[in-house]
Amino acid sequence: MSQRSISTPILFASLFIVMLGFGIVIPILPFYVTYFGASGRELGLLMAIYSLMQFVFAPLWGRWSDRVGRKPIMLTGLVGFALAFALMGLAQNIWQLIAVRALAGVLSSATLPATYAYIGDSTTGENRSGGMGMLGAAMGLGMIFGPLLGGPLGKIALTLPFFAAAILALCAALFALILLPESLALQQRAVAAPARTSRARELVSALQGPMGFLFVMAFLLAFALANFEAILGLFAKDRYELGPDQVGYLLGALGLLGALQQGMLIGPLTRKIGEMRVLQSGLVLAMAGFIGTALTANVWGFVVFSALFSTGNALLQPSVASLVSQRTTAGQGVTMGLQNSFSSLGRASGPLWAGAVYDVRQEFPFLSGALFQAIAFAVSFVALRERVEKSV
Repeated sequence: MSQRSISTPILFASLFIVMLGFGIVIPILPFYVTYFGASGRELGLLMAIYSLMQFVFAPLWGRWSDRVGRKPIMLTGLVGFALAFALMGLAQNIWQLIAVRALAGVLSSATLPATYAYIGDSTTGENRSGGMGMLGAAMGLGMIFGPLLGGPLGKIALTLPFFAAAILALCAALFALILLPESLALQQRAVAAPARTSRARELVSALQGPMGFLFVMAFLLAFALANFEAILGLFAKDRYELGPDQVGYLLGALGLLGALQQGMLIGPLTRKIGEMRVLQSGLVLAMAGFIGTALTANVWGFVVFSALFSTGNALLQPSVASLVSQRTTAGQGVTMGLQNSFSSLGRASGPLWAGAVYDVRQEFPFLSGALFQAIAFAVSFVALRERVEKSV
């Protein structure tokens, strides 16, 4: 049996469990924040601090995965996730919650760069999009059942989903420890380990290099997505008076839609029209979903346009990850860590913006998200033109 045939289902199951734990707490965060007397700005900060820590620490974890292997870094992220979420359930005020959320960002940022690098180690170029799509499907499935479980748990007690998430993460760590083989051979680690450089210089150099437009794209997509994710539950609570269980059911349905698309469509669609065209199609659908969500007058329109946004977003992340992985000339861990870093910067700045403008007018996070998707769409055409010019 090949390494890929062994590792792919294990990675799929591990990421599913992690995202199940992550998704459990999503429906109750807006209610948890308002329980502490906070508003949109504090919710934005709560979402942003997690991603800001990922922005700072993901490349460091990616670099270490090139040196010590993927498995130890993945386990660090899983155990750290469990610890931080348990502490969030014990928080006594909004500032304690924000502080522990920052710790969660530091520790859990080890998981995704190492997992994506693992797929980069164990797949060929033509199969990589399918591998990334399978990881996306696992994450999507976790985001189906997590909110479906977390909403009703949050209705019982707002802290209960945090402890459930911690237990699930420990289960995933045990699962990976026992069953997951290492993908990076010892002789490859010395080659993959990069020279030390300053953090700022590393990011500037990445933007100036041939993959710079992909890192810009990763930032723009994450910023726009954060406008949707950070404020959706609060928007549903304030405008349509939905409860945590109803928000959980909505997020579960959106997760199901995304998982089906990523698991069944990404690979065949990419082989037919290419990653960049898939990316552009996703951007158009996501923009329409953003605008419709902001302007619809009833709860069913809200559900339909949220689903349209989810459809577009399902096409975006695997396409960008595959393009980055295929074009890297450095170690997979370093490159995927850089991509995750730019995405985390978008996810960190997006909620801060969304929370601030939500307190001004509820529709502004969605409309501004559509604007940033439009900018990403323009950047994609610049990238296509560069590729055509190089091929002539």
